[in-house]
Amino acid sequence: MKRSVRIAFATSAAALAAMLLGGSVTGAAASAPPAAGAQRPRIQDDFDSLGPQVKAARLDSGRTAHYTDAGPRNGRPVLFIGGTGTSARAAHMTDFFRSTRESLGLRLISVERNGFGDTEYDPKLGAADFAEDAWQVLDRLGVGKVTVVAISGGGPYAAELAARAPTRVRALHLAAALPPYGARPDYCGLSDSALAKELRGQIADPRKWWAFPDDSPTKKIPGFADTAFEDGARTYNQRGQKADPAPQVHEQKLYCKRPGPDLSALTAPVYLYSGKKDTTVPPSTLATWKAQLPGKPVVRSYADSGHDVQYRHWDQILADLAGYGDRTVVCRDGHSGMVPAQVARRMLADRRVTLGSCAWQK
Repeated sequence: MKRSVRIAFATSAAALAAMLLGGSVTGAAASAPPAAGAQRPRIQDDFDSLGPQVKAARLDSGRTAHYTDAGPRNGRPVLFIGGTGTSARAAHMTDFFRSTRESLGLRLISVERNGFGDTEYDPKLGAADFAEDAWQVLDRLGVGKVTVVAISGGGPYAAELAARAPTRVRALHLAAALPPYGARPDYCGLSDSALAKELRGQIADPRKWWAFPDDSPTKKIPGFADTAFEDGARTYNQRGQKADPAPQVHEQKLYCKRPGPDLSALTAPVYLYSGKKDTTVPPSTLATWKAQLPGKPVVRSYADSGHDVQYRHWDQILADLAGYGDRTVVCRDGHSGMVPAQVARRMLADRRVTLGSCAWQK
């Protein structure tokens, strides 16, 4: 019996090898040839990615940091700091331009914050502790200098990170980023229990937490809303915490602390991105950031965006992250590309030319 099984397996292996090489096997049933012009079916040899894997690292502090690391190991390292209420996997929400990111050779790293996703909640930790943890993760990954991009509520954490090790920051990119300076948010006068009551319903239903308006350009991105909802569910339920509002309350109360960190030692270039329709982090915060930065930042302000500017113009942000800050991403006649900024200004006088990838025009 065992001998017959071995013979049968050998025969089937020989048949498979012959078929892979495009040959035929005597006695094998003939299959119908593909229709004229049809693509020959192919069984892939490698897995397709389902998005970044969340990894864990035990740090010198005794804390466990959770992080993602996507892109070439020898690529330009970028630390992605997501908005409030996001997990280490939030960078996956920008994968609608993954091909562009990969072609620019960017390595996207994200470190999860206190109490979200896989990361245990410790009410004693603040933004400075996140900065310490993030730098330790980067050290473990062999990253020296890093480009930092922060979205929305990631702004105060990016400021702490830059203040802690300014010489290690290659460039700082702040997209609709909340500044830890100037006027405090209105909710800062609420008690923790009152703020928890306000937040509980939103974080229990990620569809409410990630409810962009109907005219948001994110509606053009296939699967974006579902990816955002999935990250919201991960952020508040991954460890079985069942949407406990305590970590979210804690983070938002951290945003109330003034003054923010001293950025006077930062010499890296800074890019500020703002949507003119943004009511969450309004355009007036640009002046707040400028007052704290020692140099003159590059400001990109867009009339077509609100608090979704980081997604609508992620193509331009990617170009800036890769060191092409003197180029502008445009679409003309169905083709996308980067052109010198001065050329782009002239091109945009033509109604056929629009800002960003042509994907936005489809």
